[in-house]
Amino acid sequence: MKHPIIIAPSLLSSDFSQLESEVKRCAQAGADILHVDVMDGHFVPNITIGPLIVEAIRPHTSLPLDCHLMVSNPDAYISAFAKSGADWISIHVEACTHLHRSIALIKDLGKKAGVVLNPITPIEYAFEAAPFVDFILLMSVNPGFGGQAFIPHVLNKARRLRKFLDDSGYEHVEIEIDGGVKTDNVKDVIDAGVNIIVSGSGLFSGDMASNIATMKSHG
Repeated sequence: MKHPIIIAPSLLSSDFSQLESEVKRCAQAGADILHVDVMDGHFVPNITIGPLIVEAIRPHTSLPLDCHLMVSNPDAYISAFAKSGADWISIHVEACTHLHRSIALIKDLGKKAGVVLNPITPIEYAFEAAPFVDFILLMSVNPGFGGQAFIPHVLNKARRLRKFLDDSGYEHVEIEIDGGVKTDNVKDVIDAGVNIIVSGSGLFSGDMASNIATMKSHG
């Protein structure tokens, strides 16, 4: 099953002083969804966006909001982000004691559910989660900071995951990647079976519409 290429600008790379105009800029440039990096200062070093910011963004775009929870206790925040306007919610396998229950909470709230794996977290975690999720997010940098270099090792994980999903009857599960993806390496990422491309500086630097068009051309 071939999934359409979905481009998700990471708002972490936007100008936070002009967030409304940045959100509208993404839509006008042809973005498919907006990626919202949520950091708690504990699971990752930085602190970023909370539910109030998501709630403030929501009226200014019809694009789905993809909230990536880089937090130590995601169960405590899932409902708040769902109520604030998140459409997709993803949680780290490294942060969840009872991952199945956390996924079920997201689904019960009517949201798309995803699980996230850090670069050297074994891909088998994704295999076990696949029957219960809508998408799997592979981190291609260590989470916590924007502007990091892509870790090529993750491409092999993506290939293994795509093969597992297709061979196991989970073709509908999409693969997302986040970290260091730019126009010069996106073809390798897509060829590895990824279809949801999160990019921060790779989209916000230069002409965003041109960058999005270039990325989609490899699909």
